[in-house]
Amino acid sequence: MSKQAIHDRIDSLRQALVKQDLSAIIVPSADPHLSEYLPEYWQARLWLSGFTGSVGTLVVTADFAGLWTDSRYWVHAADQLADTGITLEKLAPKQPNHIDWLSEHLSEGDSVAIDGNVLSIAEQGRLLDAFEAHDITLITDRDVLTDIWADRPALPTAKLYEHDEQFVSQSAADKLAAVRSGMQEVGATHHLLSSLDDIAWLTNLRGSDVDYNPVFLSHMLISANEATLFVDKQKVSSGIEKELKDGGITLADYDAVQQALSELTVDDLLLLDPNKVAVGTLSQMVDGVGFIEQIAPSTLLKSVKSDADVDHVREAMRQDGAALCEFFSAFEERLASGERLSELDVDSMLIDARSQQPHYVSPSFPTIAGFNDNGALPHYRATPEKFSYLDVNEGEGGLLLIDSGAQYQNGTTDITRVVGIGQVTDEHKRDFTTVLKAHIALARAHFPDGIASPLIDAICRAPLWQAQMDYGHGTGHGVGYFLNVHEGPQVIAYSASTPKERAMKVNMISSNEPGLYREGKWGIRIENLVVNKAVANPNETEFGDFLNFETVTYCPIDTRLIEKSLLDQVEIDWLNDYHSQVYAELNSRVEGAALEWLTKRTQAI
Repeated sequence: MSKQAIHDRIDSLRQALVKQDLSAIIVPSADPHLSEYLPEYWQARLWLSGFTGSVGTLVVTADFAGLWTDSRYWVHAADQLADTGITLEKLAPKQPNHIDWLSEHLSEGDSVAIDGNVLSIAEQGRLLDAFEAHDITLITDRDVLTDIWADRPALPTAKLYEHDEQFVSQSAADKLAAVRSGMQEVGATHHLLSSLDDIAWLTNLRGSDVDYNPVFLSHMLISANEATLFVDKQKVSSGIEKELKDGGITLADYDAVQQALSELTVDDLLLLDPNKVAVGTLSQMVDGVGFIEQIAPSTLLKSVKSDADVDHVREAMRQDGAALCEFFSAFEERLASGERLSELDVDSMLIDARSQQPHYVSPSFPTIAGFNDNGALPHYRATPEKFSYLDVNEGEGGLLLIDSGAQYQNGTTDITRVVGIGQVTDEHKRDFTTVLKAHIALARAHFPDGIASPLIDAICRAPLWQAQMDYGHGTGHGVGYFLNVHEGPQVIAYSASTPKERAMKVNMISSNEPGLYREGKWGIRIENLVVNKAVANPNETEFGDFLNFETVTYCPIDTRLIEKSLLDQVEIDWLNDYHSQVYAELNSRVEGAALEWLTKRTQAI
């Protein structure tokens, strides 16, 4: 996308604001389901700004255009926004966000537009609270973009499909009954779901409407006796429609959800998650309907996998580990032969290796393969227009960070490894080993059953903090079961709030991914997936039950990057035990060069 195209689009947007007598517009990264990854139809912020990061909010006024994003994307955004007329605004503690900026720079009587179809109820509340004090009007029912986005992509039309029965441990009918039980606990007569992964989990269906996430565009309205799935009916086969009906779920058109909600009365109580339902979805509701605003029962239920689900995930991890052995052995052999490889080659080789495994569907997110300074961008993505070759000068070295994952019918994977290329330095090793110490600290942690997940972040960061180092992203996120690679409610990040919904429970799956980033030099991140398990040999005390982590990612950590003197014996034992387990899980699944690579990379240090 050319810089001039960005200028032209912002100019057209400003003309539309004048035409509609609007002072400003907010364009978030969102869709009517408040998804992380968006169908192209809803990628308005990308289309207007050219910024490809997954998180960012664009604000445009008559004489200003700014894009707010967090520290993961600052370098990336600065590059993409250069010469576009859009100012990079850095989201950071004690720095004004876009709401603060608008409140400060607009005048009394001004109006701000945002598409209500992509505005969550919770975010609307924050905007209204801020603007009311400054007599600024929030407008959510204007269509500002249609006239200027002439070639807007169509909504996706991919067919729905069933999650393979052999990997489903609970019927849709049983899941629906569990959700209804949650509704009864709070006295709700109806429950609205717009979160796509919740709906896919509840129905045991999957789709291809959103890249990397096996979900489909839909809403769901549930009452004590009825459940309606609002979806493009052309995507649904007669067989799936019958399966849904047998499970107590009827179909309606995707766009019919507003009409259905308009039929609720003042005697009804609607349960919804204010962070996962858009204002526009409720646009036809009558006044007086009661709301219960809290996390959806399905979000909590989905986060706790069954024992059978966890067993399937372990097998998916073995498949992924075998694929990674094939990848790394081929990758290192090609490098050693003198072949010139690029970050793009890493991505294509990973996809090729994983696609040979049973039940493979797709990548679970865009591969991050960042060499040297690109690795210092936590969410870097190489493109055909901009990428680096893995070149080092004679006697020098570099670090390649590879963060990748896959969707298999039997599980979702997410792993990060760092590879040394050429002659790595003592500084490389010191940084890598410090991150490894952080990773091991969390992997070995014991913590109370039910503790709020953000509170255990400090356990992981302690070795880095001791060395006066840190990283700007969270340490861990929940992971779906053949669903979104980022899943709540748990999040391991000290900056996150600690409501009771973020309690750590047995069979939750999360990531353990501390990092360290030296801008302009290199990035390091070591990521495995972990499952919450009850402590195997609990002490019978008055202090309650405790959990620990089972690491279920099976792939060697590059010991060539370790400065052994920085590890204590407990850490060395953990690493050797981990590599022993990796070898045991994978050695029968690979042969030839891949087995030789696995054997070499799992040797004790």
